[in-house]
Amino acid sequence: MTKTIHYSLVFPFVCLVACTSLAARQEAPQETPPDYRAELARIAVIDQKVMMPMRDGVRLCTDIYRPKSDGQFPIIFSKTPYNFNSWRDGEESTRSYRTALDAVKRGYAYVVQNERGRYFSEGQWDILGTPTTDGYDAFTWMAKQPWSNGRIGTLGCSSTAEWQMAVAALDHPAHAAMVPQGFGAGVGCVGKFNEQGNWYRGGAEQMLFFSWLYGVQNDRVRPTFPPDATQEELIRNSRFFDLAPERPSINWVEANKHLPLQDIMKNVNGPIGIFEDMIRRKPSDPIWHQGGLYHDDMPFGVPSFWFVSWFDVSSGPNLALFNHVRENGIDQNVRDNQYLIIAPNTHCGFLGSQEQTMIGDLDVGDARLDYQELVYGWFDAKLKQDKGVVDMPRVRYYTMGRNQWQTSDVWPPANSHMTSMYLVSQGHANTLNGDGVLSLMSAGDNQTPDSFSYDPMDPVPSHGGNVCCTGGAIEAGSFDQREMELRDDILVYSTDPLTEGIEVSGFIEPVLYVSSDARDTDFTVKLIDVFPDGSAYNLDETIQRVRYREGYDHETFMEKGQVYKLSLSPMSTSNFFAKGHRIRIEVSSSNFPRFARNLNTGGNNFDESTGIVAKNTIHHSDQCPSQIRLPIVNTSE
Repeated sequence: MTKTIHYSLVFPFVCLVACTSLAARQEAPQETPPDYRAELARIAVIDQKVMMPMRDGVRLCTDIYRPKSDGQFPIIFSKTPYNFNSWRDGEESTRSYRTALDAVKRGYAYVVQNERGRYFSEGQWDILGTPTTDGYDAFTWMAKQPWSNGRIGTLGCSSTAEWQMAVAALDHPAHAAMVPQGFGAGVGCVGKFNEQGNWYRGGAEQMLFFSWLYGVQNDRVRPTFPPDATQEELIRNSRFFDLAPERPSINWVEANKHLPLQDIMKNVNGPIGIFEDMIRRKPSDPIWHQGGLYHDDMPFGVPSFWFVSWFDVSSGPNLALFNHVRENGIDQNVRDNQYLIIAPNTHCGFLGSQEQTMIGDLDVGDARLDYQELVYGWFDAKLKQDKGVVDMPRVRYYTMGRNQWQTSDVWPPANSHMTSMYLVSQGHANTLNGDGVLSLMSAGDNQTPDSFSYDPMDPVPSHGGNVCCTGGAIEAGSFDQREMELRDDILVYSTDPLTEGIEVSGFIEPVLYVSSDARDTDFTVKLIDVFPDGSAYNLDETIQRVRYREGYDHETFMEKGQVYKLSLSPMSTSNFFAKGHRIRIEVSSSNFPRFARNLNTGGNNFDESTGIVAKNTIHHSDQCPSQIRLPIVNTSE
């Protein structure tokens, strides 16, 4: 997944001042960007291209920055698949220097390391499949250094966060605290979510990894340095080449359309690697349990400060993991030392909040928060003090619509109560102009089901959403869905305009009663906030592949005309639907390319090039109470 390590840098500049007279024209001086490298060299011992040995002899490339003063220091450790070569001019190396500078100024050593098989690190890379012992061995090595106080905190967003949970299961004595941000691809199975590192949702592939792996995975043939290269040789040669490939840009809007799925990487002439294996894995394949994913049957032993985003690809499983650790940490100290921030931003956009924070086209108000001070306050308590006390709310979350930060001791908030809203129509809920209604009353018996034709060759296109890393195929965030809702293959169900505001904070649980003339198909749900002017802004979305309705360890296909209960993977949000707004859900069978298309054949799907049109039906009656269960907050409590 794409990487924003912790800081977002914006350098101010001064434009030219134009005057009416050429003689009067003056050019304002351009402000020079800070030289983080030079400033760091004044205060820090810099030790780059340290080849840290692992238990099997493989060496991982590591840069170390520590205060020049005498003493022992706590360590902030980031492990990443991305290029942090400090001689490379660009944002990534600048971030690395700035992060190191901030840490050293605050009395920390900062250590950044490439994953096994990435850039200067030896060995073979496998997305979250490298040994968790690499993290354990790195902790042991760092804790033994004479400049270390023996306490290590891990920090990172996205792929620099996702290795942390599985290593936390090993409970290394030096691993004293962690700050995982946007970490969903490190989660395998937790609670009601079986995503296997965001590869799946509801059994359907999330296509973000197709473009991400194009830019990140190693080809089977790649240049490497000789294993006997010295540190001096590596530093010198890193000024000339750093093993970073430059791949041709791809139009992923078009590339994602290619069938069969298994040939997408080959079709763009991409690297040959782990993609070819992963595209064939089913959700219950045992190999998901052999790498770096954290599953909820594993122990957890590290105090953690979790960062989640409302418009990220993985807010649901991330929140489920926070709850799981609070209930199942290895001891009371671990369970009591779990804290959470849920921000209104896209993937790893924690520092992108402004006085007017826009998420796509949705204005969510002033969502600023001093994340840097919060993170270092956490590390100060856990790494500089022995079991230091953290003075902050257990859960701090942003409620859109109210456009304010709120706090709670638990997630969802204790004063939220699950309330069912039922799907109602007379059989014509198709499109925005149909008769679909969301009602607190069940549909009754005199209801006509809603049907639509799902053609996988003409899928519903993704318009915004809770995504990341799509190579430009989808713009993350919230956008007006009305044009989409004119499609006949989207069913639309809305409440009447609200007579008073309703806050929804927690997990949203869709339950559909469905039938189809196909052996297998998908059903999608999208949660929408409809404004008084009719604009309809998406909040979250989900999907379920029907063959996995009874569990991900086996496939059960549909029979024509048979009605099946479908409990979709939960959605998540905190949103205030103001007076005059309406709550809406969309139901369809595709959301492409957010999710891979189901070709409706009942076959493997990944190796097929031709789909069939399915007639899909939503049933709603007392016997088939299709509904969406909302966590409505009782503000009077």
